[in-house]
Amino acid sequence: MFVIGQKYSRAADIHDQYGGTRQSGISPSASHPFIFLFTGDSGEAYGYDDGWQADDGVFLYTGQGQIGDMEFVRGNKAIRDHISDGKQLFLFRATGKGKPVEFIGEFECASIDFASGPDLNGSTRKTIRFNLTPINSMHSAEAEETEAEVVLPARTFEQMRQSAFDAVTPTETPNWRMAKQIRRQRSSEIKEYVLRRANGVCELTAEEAPFTKANGNPYLEVHHIKKLSDGGLDHPVNCAAITPNAHREIRFGVNGEILDERLANLIHTKEAKLSER
Repeated sequence: MFVIGQKYSRAADIHDQYGGTRQSGISPSASHPFIFLFTGDSGEAYGYDDGWQADDGVFLYTGQGQIGDMEFVRGNKAIRDHISDGKQLFLFRATGKGKPVEFIGEFECASIDFASGPDLNGSTRKTIRFNLTPINSMHSAEAEETEAEVVLPARTFEQMRQSAFDAVTPTETPNWRMAKQIRRQRSSEIKEYVLRRANGVCELTAEEAPFTKANGNPYLEVHHIKKLSDGGLDHPVNCAAITPNAHREIRFGVNGEILDERLANLIHTKEAKLSER
């Protein structure tokens, strides 16, 4: 939809097409599952010190609110709850008043920290900083063996499920440097729960896992039902454990979209039943 580094007219290319407030720095769309974020240099005098943090791959984005301590209302609440609400975050950089905005990328809010800065009246106040991590072509929960596993404690199924859903809400942390670690933890919580939910049986085909891993667990692959480039957020209801063959048929098969839609309905039904327990 948007290309990183390309410039767009905020009015014509963003709001005319997808809605959202035309002036605010945080602009949720009422008609699409998108939240548009705009950053620039003009807010530094009021504590809006946004930007990439060295080479850590974390973008600090300051919340909204001109007077007094910032609170989790309106746009700030929308960013905090974007995963649980199924909303994608698109970040743009202003290039000057009346000029196009440059697309920085799509992000997830991994964690939240707090800072201080002046408000519109010059008084020192608490500011909210959203620790954003970019969404890449390879999602952490689908990386399988390419990333080090996060060791999680032994828990019951219900405890795993609760932890997976709790992990969707960004953690408040004293240090933004924990953002990437928190995101890995989130993905591990969701992956563990989804695999336990499947219990060794493909959630699409109902076939048993094709083999047992060296650690004794059945081998299934965690798949994002709505692929990452289409807004596949790291959420338990958007993930399923399926066989390698089913995974590849969804990705490359002629009926891939149909199978993905069927899988989405199956997981929705399964989670609805689990919620009733």
